[in-house]
Amino acid sequence: MSLRRAERVSAILERVSEHGSVDAGDLSEVFGVSPATIRRDLQVLEDQRLLSRTHGGAVAMDVAYELPVRYRAGQHREEKTTIARVVASMLRKGPLTLGLTGGTTTHLLARLIADRVDLTVVTNALNIAGELALRPRLKLIMTGGVSRTQSYELVGPIADNALQGLNMQVAVVGVDGISARGGLTTHDEIEANTNATMIRRADQVIVVADGSKVGKVCLAGICSVTDVSALVTDVSADIREVEAIRDAGTEVLVATGEGIEVIGAAGDRVVRG
Repeated sequence: MSLRRAERVSAILERVSEHGSVDAGDLSEVFGVSPATIRRDLQVLEDQRLLSRTHGGAVAMDVAYELPVRYRAGQHREEKTTIARVVASMLRKGPLTLGLTGGTTTHLLARLIADRVDLTVVTNALNIAGELALRPRLKLIMTGGVSRTQSYELVGPIADNALQGLNMQVAVVGVDGISARGGLTTHDEIEANTNATMIRRADQVIVVADGSKVGKVCLAGICSVTDVSALVTDVSADIREVEAIRDAGTEVLVATGEGIEVIGAAGDRVVRG
């Protein structure tokens, strides 16, 4: 299996997270690269304090960490792309003020809508702003704030104050976890507060979360699922968690290659189109 470096190191981190340790020889065989290449990958990840190298491999760090967004981009990419396409199709035509938080799925959505006319995008994400800044038919508003290297987001009081003075018709929010019990959650409490501010300033809130995040609860709470109009996820999401979110009053849409499925009573999937 031959992968680009970003995808390979992302996969390595997933294995470390799942198993607690990895063997360099095994990784070399799995990814079809030389042991020297794997050693360089592991050294880079150790330098970023994402794992600890050992003789012949690596082990997980003793403390929990948030995977930087540049490594998350390769995770569940097909599912995230499908979700982004569905959300793009949900956005109404004509003039629209759209809020976008940081995240790999929201970044994919930004690429899909970049050529729209009469669109105003409000974002605190540096990578999304970079994607949209040179689009002549689109109005871009950046919040300002303190940059988080893990998520490319601008957060804190400066970002919060900027958002307080803006009104958005729709906000599309990326999260690290969503559940009926924990609501919307992320790894950083300052980022959570900035995202919560954007949510409060929007008429409609759409959460984008691939199946791995559904049912997950992270450190910092953003808001309750009752503050969300809809969750768009994919078919890998745990149906019990999906039903619990739906029972809390949030519409759940499942993005598939064929369109959108709405989770109905008893977990039935009803095709919307």
